[in-house]
Formats: sequence, structure tokens, C-alpha cells
Amino acid sequence: MTPDPKLEISGELPAQFQGNGSREGSVNGEIAPSGRKGAGRRTSTARLWLRRLGVLLFVFLCATLGVMLMIVPWRPEWTENRLLLPYPTIRDLALTGFVRGVVTGLGLLNVWMGFWEAIQYREDL
Repeated sequence: MTPDPKLEISGELPAQFQGNGSREGSVNGEIAPSGRKGAGRRTSTARLWLRRLGVLLFVFLCATLGVMLMIVPWRPEWTENRLLLPYPTIRDLALTGFVRGVVTGLGLLNVWMGFWEAIQYREDL
């Protein structure tokens, strides 16, 4: 679409583009680029599905990470970690119940954040 050189350069829309959105080819008061009725709806539908997918991935990631953080501190992999063998002080600290509880609490917080986002999700159509 090329701009019309005869149009005024002002902050206001021309009269043909102002109104309540009842003009054919407009969606929600916006003019569809192709001039067809509902052409702008495809873009909003794609954005809606991308938003849904984003929320779904966020909830899945939070839930997965949260469950892992709740389970791993109480598994043998936490105590028999080869990365911590050269550092006995850090290993002793990681084996305390306090650190395990903090990591488990972070896992609970992650799960809560994910499900809170899923519960609060609203579609604005």
C-alpha cells in the first residue's frame, strides 16, 4: 500500500478513516490492509494463538522446573554429586536440611507461579 501524496500531513485521520468501525473492511475500528472484511482478524487470531502457546510453554516450564527442584534435593544424585567432591565445605552445606528445604521451597514457588499464570490468563477479544 502506498501513501497518497494528496493527503494532509497532520495528526488526525482523514474523515473516511474515522468512525465507529462500521466501514466494510475494518476490524475493531482499524482498516484491514487488503480492504477485505475480516482480513485483520487473521493477525489477531495468530497473535491469540501465539499468546496461548507462550502461556502454555511458560506453565509447562515452571511446573517442570518446580517439580525437579522439589524432588532432586532429596535424591541420591544430590548427595553423590561429583561436582561437589573436590569442595567438602560446599558439599556439607548442600547436604544440610536447610539448603534442601530452600531449594524445595523454590520449586514450590515455581509451580505456584506457573499455575497462577494459567489461572489468571484471560483472552481479550
